[in-house]
Amino acid sequence: MIKAYIQFIKSLREQKGISQQEIADKLGMARTSYLSIEKGKKELLLSEAQKLSDIFGISLKDMETGVVPDYEKYKEMIFAYLRIASSKKDGKIPKTKLAKLLYLADFAWFYNKMESMSGMRYKRIQYGPVPDLYFRVLHELEEDGKINIDRSKDGINLVSEGEGSKRRRLNKLTKEEKELIKKIAKKWRLKRTKEIVDFTHEQLPYRLCSTDEIIPYELIIQEDPAYVY
Repeated sequence: MIKAYIQFIKSLREQKGISQQEIADKLGMARTSYLSIEKGKKELLLSEAQKLSDIFGISLKDMETGVVPDYEKYKEMIFAYLRIASSKKDGKIPKTKLAKLLYLADFAWFYNKMESMSGMRYKRIQYGPVPDLYFRVLHELEEDGKINIDRSKDGINLVSEGEGSKRRRLNKLTKEEKELIKKIAKKWRLKRTKEIVDFTHEQLPYRLCSTDEIIPYELIIQEDPAYVY
């Protein structure tokens, strides 16, 4: 097992606030055995790796890359958009639109800085680019009372900030990152979900990838500057 892979597992566990004992219990092994995995002294079986991927809500392929997404920073990006891009009437954003806003922030940041804002890996699905972890993150935030997800009369899932977030400070986002998010929010706040979905579908990263394929960030570099976000 390569060092990056071990670090990936450990970092995800720590970011999600899961103890070694909890992971060991889910894998059906003693804590000492799991500790040996994190130290690189014990090989992880394929069946155990599959269980870990289910626990973390990511694919085995993502685990194999050893690239660790910043889980907490991604949550802050969500809160940033809920505060500045939501409807002034009810403070809500359609779930699909929120996913696209997050994608635009990550890829626009890469366009300028050659690195992702959150480190998330986006997959090409029917309604646009989205990380597997997006749905897991929203579920966790809803379970913790930090966001609310309501269904409109039209059957659209709407996301809003919950009381449980207590207007948390967004310390992991830099001033420059927040400014980019504000620019993207300003452009798309009054636009319909279909408009932002169509926009991301027309971008090179989406058009050049196949269904369910992970979208390489590098593809955004080829995009016309006016169409990065």
